[in-house]
Amino acid sequence: MSEPAVELDHPRFTKAELAVFTRRVVADCMTHRCAIHASGEVKLDACCQYGCDVDLYERDALLARADQIRPVLRAEARALPWFDESEPERDPDTPSGTVVRTAVLDGGCLFLAHDRRGCAIHRASLEQGWDFRGVKPSICRLFPLSYGDGMIVVSDDYPDYSCAYDASAPTLYRVARDALADLFGEALVHAMDAAEARVLAAEPKRLPVV
Repeated sequence: MSEPAVELDHPRFTKAELAVFTRRVVADCMTHRCAIHASGEVKLDACCQYGCDVDLYERDALLARADQIRPVLRAEARALPWFDESEPERDPDTPSGTVVRTAVLDGGCLFLAHDRRGCAIHRASLEQGWDFRGVKPSICRLFPLSYGDGMIVVSDDYPDYSCAYDASAPTLYRVARDALADLFGEALVHAMDAAEARVLAAEPKRLPVV
């Protein structure tokens, strides 16, 4: 069953799921102790456990940065292929039209294989002073949002993780807003700002407890 959606005034993305503007997620996952929601099992970097889809242009950009990213990884990860290219998938929503998967090692994306939490791509860029935009996969930058068929949507596995259940956290849109602007341009966030305003104006007003 499809989720309720709101119209967007944008040439490519014409709708966004309502939940994009109403559901919440912790703003800084590095300070959050991730757990699987259903079981309570602590699993740091849980959203990265399956690897991710990578557009072929992003794959090439990652390989071009291999000499900078590889030293951040554990030795056993450095020697492995970074991508599973056995079953490339056609995806007309991506720039190249095709995606492959990052490899998985020890129950997580290969880029988690280092001595600290988080993504080795992002860590290498911060430590070495280069821009991760265009290199770190867009699907990771947007999580817990995703997109397809002209619509901005909530990732399917978002409810699986404890980061989705902090009532004081910002909305999914507010956390992903800068990434949306980087990836798709300011016109999209202008359209989504307008949609957000309509959604919030329609929400019931809650009086403060005294």
